Amino acid sequence: MLKAGLIGAGVGFVLAIIATLITPLCNPCVALLLGLGIGALAAVWERPATSGDSAGTGAKAGAIAAVGGLVGQMIGVVVNGFIVGPEGIAKIFRQFDIQVPLTPQTYWISLLGGNCLCAVVNVALGAGLGALGGLVWYQITGKSQPPASPLEGTL
Repeated sequence: MLKAGLIGAGVGFVLAIIATLITPLCNPCVALLLGLGIGALAAVWERPATSGDSAGTGAKAGAIAAVGGLVGQMIGVVVNGFIVGPEGIAKIFRQFDIQVPLTPQTYWISLLGGNCLCAVVNVALGAGLGALGGLVWYQITGKSQPPASPLEGTL
């Protein structure tokens, strides 16, 4: 579970930076797909004995992967914030005829605060879809495989 979660965290870190620089709206999709895949991968490696154990293993690995994505998302949003800046967002607001008093402080507080809320949701999505990935693996192939022995993978 830990190995799959850490691999997912590295992949999530890179994908979240890329997705945030393209558009921050892509980040929930990254969390969904990454959580589902890493949850299934953790279940494949751990081979839990029951569907509940499989879902728990997947949820833990999905949450670890989503935390890696969270760090990447934070870095991406800061880079994106410097690229767009308060003046750029004010221009976008004027195009839609939205009058908002925007100071640099409110820009950064709202940008980082909104991103923190989205990141927490993404971690919950990653854990939930990780559990689903582990459960799907168990339903498809896990029932017919013997559980992994405690000494498997050691020298």
